[in-house]
Amino acid sequence: MAQINKPNEYFNTKLYTGNGSTQAVTGVGFQPDWVWIKDRSVGYNHALFDSVRGTTKLLQSNTTNAEQTTSGVSSFDSDGFTLGSDIGMNQSSGSFASWNWLAGGTASSNTDGSITSTVSANTTSGFSIVSFTNSGSGNRTVGHGLNAKPKMIIQHAINDATNWLVYNENLNSSPENYYLYLNTTNAVQNITNIWGAGMTTTTFGINAGVGGTTSYINYCFAEVKGFSKFGSYTGNGSATDGTFVYTAFKPAFVLRKASSIAGYWNLHDNKRDTYNLTYKRLFPDLSDAEATSTDNSIDILSNGFKCRAANTDTNGSGSTYIYMAFAENPLVGTNNIPTTARWLHL
Repeated sequence: MAQINKPNEYFNTKLYTGNGSTQAVTGVGFQPDWVWIKDRSVGYNHALFDSVRGTTKLLQSNTTNAEQTTSGVSSFDSDGFTLGSDIGMNQSSGSFASWNWLAGGTASSNTDGSITSTVSANTTSGFSIVSFTNSGSGNRTVGHGLNAKPKMIIQHAINDATNWLVYNENLNSSPENYYLYLNTTNAVQNITNIWGAGMTTTTFGINAGVGGTTSYINYCFAEVKGFSKFGSYTGNGSATDGTFVYTAFKPAFVLRKASSIAGYWNLHDNKRDTYNLTYKRLFPDLSDAEATSTDNSIDILSNGFKCRAANTDTNGSGSTYIYMAFAENPLVGTNNIPTTARWLHL
């Protein structure tokens, strides 16, 4: 995959104020296929919508709930999305954050795997939305449309109340056996072949023990230079000189989670804070309003991010963390810079 020079054409954070009625949220810069919304000021559930399942179809990252129909996002528009009157997404005078990704628009059938899937894929940005209905037995495969191995997958059942499963290539040297829950604080979990035979450039795996006719939605990510990074780091327990994580771009979005120990998911972006030091965070596994303390803050730098707190959720000494980051700006001319490069402040 070629380097992306304009990341905001594929991912963008958009802040808005609710009006309690209907409104078009503009300024995203593209027609999003995945919209993730959180009320910053009130403890409402996270709200996730995508173009594959269709408008008004809600999932919540902090609950096990099956899909619900709501007056949330009523359309995906050329420069953003239109909201209905649901207070969780459009409470009058409420302060909201939305994170928006571009996939491939209208979905199509994919027969690369042993289970036929419906896929909206953007091979340029390494992001696809995949739905499928479980069938068969044994280790099965599902086509993802990326033409590259997924580094991270977020999965939830559409019609059943279940935990959200998260695959990250960095959870273990045999990542097909490991997973995290997006909706809990649990440390990494282990089930042999939970992801079947693992990931390929065309398919991801489904565990032999998964039965029934449940339908699933999957948000799949391959790594793209200058746009996305899916990795891990080890905390050092220092609040003044915390671990630096090299991404080769200035992050616009960072989602991270302790994997070796229990801890909350932490979500930062480049829009909710005025300066590089980002202390405002939201928790994908909680309905809580935005936290503004500095105990899990990071410094957003031109080539990565640096931990500026010693909290065990994000920088405990010797603990391991996984992360998912998307770019604001790529770092030009980084072909020969090693991942241990000196951190740069911007």
